[in-house]
Amino acid sequence: MPMQANEIEDLLRTSFPNAQIVVEGNDGVHMSAMVVDESFRGMNRVQQQRAVYAALKGKMDGTNGNLHALALTTKVPE
Repeated sequence: MPMQANEIEDLLRTSFPNAQIVVEGNDGVHMSAMVVDESFRGMNRVQQQRAVYAALKGKMDGTNGNLHALALTTKVPE
């Protein structure tokens, strides 16, 4: 079953409660997310994105995943 933007945001908010999170997309399959969080400080981009994917708790895992594609932007607050 495809995921909606609010479901993705809820999962991310659990792991990043103080983050600025914006999730967009209307087809439930191809979505985009921007996560800006202090916890990313000192991490490279790959480490930041792995942290976000871990927060999605397997929802992007291969053919069994509910989310096919997520264009992801991660940042440290300025």
